[in-house]
Amino acid sequence: MNLSSLKPADGAVNREGKRVGRGQGSGKGGTAKRGHKGAKSRSGYSRKIGFEGGQMPLQRRVPKFGFKNINRKEYQAVNLSKIQELADAGVTEINLDTLQAHNVVKKQDLVKILGNGELKAKVNVVAHKFSASAAAAIEKAGGEAKTI
Repeated sequence: MNLSSLKPADGAVNREGKRVGRGQGSGKGGTAKRGHKGAKSRSGYSRKIGFEGGQMPLQRRVPKFGFKNINRKEYQAVNLSKIQELADAGVTEINLDTLQAHNVVKKQDLVKILGNGELKAKVNVVAHKFSASAAAAIEKAGGEAKTI
């Protein structure tokens, strides 16, 4: 080994290449590798999302139907059978905090109590909404269905 054989490790040197658009004498002047005319040759050009070279984009070709209500509220459904399980565990007052503590719902969820299942225990339930059958079953068992 001598000083004349020293060289950087493979991949250590990253050559930038010739600068474009710096005059005809550089060999990369004129169009600066952008070609002649067209949107891509102009300054400020940026390709639009979904642009397919003038072909009708997929998002416009696919048929759309129905109606999306942007104000829709999604409720997390909790059945009476789940409330009965909590009552069997010794809970008499069921509200959002109780349901979150037992991992039935998340903190930001809106809760609707549905009438699927059978309720035998007397419990007071506080939720955002109740189905008619759920409210009737809770009151029949001697409890109270209270809406927030």
